[in-house]
Amino acid sequence: MKKTLIVAEAGVNHNGRIDLAYRLIDAAAEAGADYVKFQTWKSEAIISKYAKKAAYQKETTGPEESMLDMVRKLELSFEDFRRLKDHCDAAGIGFLSTPFDTESARFLSSLGIKILKVPSGEITNLPLLETVAGLPGSVFLSTGMSELWEIRDAVSVLQKNAKKDVTVLHCNTQYPTPMRDVNLRAMQTLKEQLGLPVGLSDHSQGIEVPIAAAALGARVIEKHFTLSRGMEGPDHRASIEPDELCRMVRDIRNVEQALGSGEKHVTDSERENRSVVRKSIVASRKIFKGEVFTTDNITSKRPGTGISPMRWYDVLGARAVRDFEEDEGIEF
Repeated sequence: MKKTLIVAEAGVNHNGRIDLAYRLIDAAAEAGADYVKFQTWKSEAIISKYAKKAAYQKETTGPEESMLDMVRKLELSFEDFRRLKDHCDAAGIGFLSTPFDTESARFLSSLGIKILKVPSGEITNLPLLETVAGLPGSVFLSTGMSELWEIRDAVSVLQKNAKKDVTVLHCNTQYPTPMRDVNLRAMQTLKEQLGLPVGLSDHSQGIEVPIAAAALGARVIEKHFTLSRGMEGPDHRASIEPDELCRMVRDIRNVEQALGSGEKHVTDSERENRSVVRKSIVASRKIFKGEVFTTDNITSKRPGTGISPMRWYDVLGARAVRDFEEDEGIEF
């Protein structure tokens, strides 16, 4: 089984402050995540002045300001992202960021990033899909709010001119996602229908859903995290905190080990217990040399160091080669 890539989604939980972004990188690295991911955009290029906030954004940041004003506060510069990548390199964790416009996609590619993510909201953004398709590396395609035919269309664009490596991420774009709407089995449906590797971009509360996704074969797991859910900002409430991220990474790695190779065999850890808990054919009472073994004088008991009870009918009818005391292992 290939290792599950764990992406700690910092997203916009830096609140527009690069010092907080550095701390998020350090927390993700300490937790053992493979990547920490941010989001890159030019506000005026992706949001019109008429755009309204989603309900969860109004709840977490207030209804007064527009979506454009909210996003401007969260925007980092291209130079900031260069510095964040350098910090990731120093911390020993992979750097990723999601582009929301074509200029940002080209910029991130210029940093040498080998994976670009198409977020759920951009799955119908043909110009961005075509730009990403033409850049080097592989793609994570998030599928929140999408019908299967829309996902097929996006994959078709991404793979139009080359057999691009696309991993499709099952996702529900509600922050936080109600458990009744997580629908993890849809991840397996995507794998069956598209014939592509799949993963999960998770917005549910807690860490049990990503762990279950790992057990179901997710190749990539992305989870929003924050330094504190009490911070102001649109995504903190639906994020896990550093201690939870540590536990999630640990539990996913444990699940990977537990899934194993799929081959059924005696493991090294249990081998020594076979003789302890299995049984052997033993005398149920004193048996004298030459006496015939019958169901009245033999039985099976632990330990399993003698003749296996699977040879029960080989032993029945044979004669004792010597005297046997009660509970002594039979020989014949």
